[in-house]
Amino acid sequence: MKIGIIGLGQMGEALTQGLKNSSDSKQFSIQATTRSKESAAEAKKTLGIDCHTDNAALVDSSEVLLLCVKPHQAKKVLEGISKKLTPKHLIISVCASVTTAQLEEWSGGKAALIRSMPNTPCLIGYGMTVFAAGSGADEKHLEVAQKIFDTVGKTAVVEEALMDGVTGLSGCGPAYIYLVIEALSEAGVKVGLPRKLATLLTAQTLLGSAQMVLTRGEHPAALKDEVTTPAGCTIDGLMALEDGKLRMTLIKAVLAAAERSRLLSSK
Repeated sequence: MKIGIIGLGQMGEALTQGLKNSSDSKQFSIQATTRSKESAAEAKKTLGIDCHTDNAALVDSSEVLLLCVKPHQAKKVLEGISKKLTPKHLIISVCASVTTAQLEEWSGGKAALIRSMPNTPCLIGYGMTVFAAGSGADEKHLEVAQKIFDTVGKTAVVEEALMDGVTGLSGCGPAYIYLVIEALSEAGVKVGLPRKLATLLTAQTLLGSAQMVLTRGEHPAALKDEVTTPAGCTIDGLMALEDGKLRMTLIKAVLAAAERSRLLSSK
């Protein structure tokens, strides 16, 4: 599979590393482009892939194009390569809040299109990426997208109407969790724990709890009940969280971010 990565920011580099380190790495031929010759030379040295500044040439030598530029750069980049694109190309965009209709308009409508929403844990192989198929994209194209992004975490497919919700939940979600980790760590310091230990306890507890949800497949409420013994410590902590409206606050955070994504998409 000949893969061309347009833009080697954090996500472009994460995907490059994921593909190179995967068990199927021999199936992938990876090239990339950056905005300057200096950054291209640096990427070639650090990532061990062919990297240059010619997007048109990248299109000619690729079957799958990963659009990893900033959202405001997508229009210019796609219009610049539109004449080179053919029905044999698949474009997978990681540009937040850019719709498949916009991608189709800017790219000329020939290539198959998939909109994706990855999150930053992709940088360490624990990401969550969600796809929405656009013009010309079928099940085989989605399978290709999942094969690529499975190298940096888990994947799922939804209707595009749900992508703003995905952005508000898993796209922005790491920031919410970092805030939770920060707050719980501060609480650990407040009760006398060294800060480094408090952060370790918090992060590992969240990691283990998340893995329990994924491994056991049970409703989080059922797992919560396993920790909550009658008249124990946990129920007092949970009551304090409910009193502080943590549950509703987190819901509002997702709703606010999803609405912002919707507004950005409409511009």
